[in-house]
Amino acid sequence: MEIFGIPLDFVLFALTLLGVALFHHYTLPVALTGLAIISLYKIGFTGFHEGAGVMGWLRHLHHEWVTLTNLFGLLLGFALLARHFEDSKLPEILPRYLPDGWQGGFVLLIMVFVMSAFLDNIAGALIGGTVAAGVFRRRVHIGYLAALVAASNAGGAGSVLGDTTTTMMWIDGVAPLDVVHAYAAAIPALIVFGIIAARQQHQYAPIVRSTDASVQVDAAYLWIVLLMLLGAMGTNIVVNTHFSALSSHFPFLGVAVWVVLLAMTPLRKPAWSLLPDATRGSVFLLSLVLCASMMPVERLPVAAWETAFGLGFVSAVFDNIPLTALALKQGGYDWGVLAYAVGFGGSMIWFGSSAGVALSNLFPEARSVGAWLKNGWHVPVAYVIGFFIMLATLGWQPHAPHKEGVVALVEPAAQGLPAHHSSSP
Repeated sequence: MEIFGIPLDFVLFALTLLGVALFHHYTLPVALTGLAIISLYKIGFTGFHEGAGVMGWLRHLHHEWVTLTNLFGLLLGFALLARHFEDSKLPEILPRYLPDGWQGGFVLLIMVFVMSAFLDNIAGALIGGTVAAGVFRRRVHIGYLAALVAASNAGGAGSVLGDTTTTMMWIDGVAPLDVVHAYAAAIPALIVFGIIAARQQHQYAPIVRSTDASVQVDAAYLWIVLLMLLGAMGTNIVVNTHFSALSSHFPFLGVAVWVVLLAMTPLRKPAWSLLPDATRGSVFLLSLVLCASMMPVERLPVAAWETAFGLGFVSAVFDNIPLTALALKQGGYDWGVLAYAVGFGGSMIWFGSSAGVALSNLFPEARSVGAWLKNGWHVPVAYVIGFFIMLATLGWQPHAPHKEGVVALVEPAAQGLPAHHSSSP
């Protein structure tokens, strides 16, 4: 069934994402309702690649359970990891090293950018927001809030540990090195929006550094954070290198994070009180990912740099998690270009990324699309500049399908841009 030539599957999915965008306080019910409606439609009319009817749906769930479980384990684990990092007191010490003037605000954005390459971008944005609230005495310009979100998303774009979208790529089989070149766009973008936002903030409320020298770093928390990150990376490398045949049958990555976390509990107890909210947020994201997995990707536009560029703007309105899931299912993208587009693109509007939603909980005044666009205009400008710098220097490099049995529609080169073919292990 189609509406104006668009499969009804995509229409239902778009309506679900629109509902998420419009009803921010009811995102989980909207996502679950959309999942139920799409599932019933697929069961009753179109079926799945795994078969028709209820049995086809159950086989589809069985096919996706490892990816969903890995993602669930990582999302919950990273929520506790972020609190460990905060409890280490390192975020309280960082302001000591900020210079005076607008340069201090710019250095803080660089810190958020770097932290988000190793922590989840949500954690980077929250830590940056916490530091900003202190050094600016809670008078944080909305343009600077947009820059904090943009810095966290840009920092996570080239790291499989730094953003849920890149973590999804990693879980799906994309090699970590295949997204690193997203920094060719993210770093120039940081310079563009960072300098403008730092000057905005300095004019609005100059930096006031704390003189409290009694705060000391709790090294035990930092060691646990480091071990969790190393455990996740080491497990994924070992499994994909030596036990790749088993990776589709057991959620090694999600389990590894929790093994380290629980083993270190006698040393430092996790903030278990965070789990209810983190669970609701994770179920919301996984609902959208599962919806995306049921879409007929053979009807999507060809994987090309123009498509990736457009997805960046779409990510500002619709959640980038399901968009990434669709792209992974379709295959044939330059994963670094896509990681930058869907990761950084969500910064253009406050609800376009999980980092923006999380930061708005600290600063409710950010929940205004008009104010965000008016004061954070430098973010979409930086997105465009960064994208085309990366395209001009590295070109469009579509990767071969990273999963067996996937044949992707790929546009190797567009409008004379250089194309290089590489493959993920």
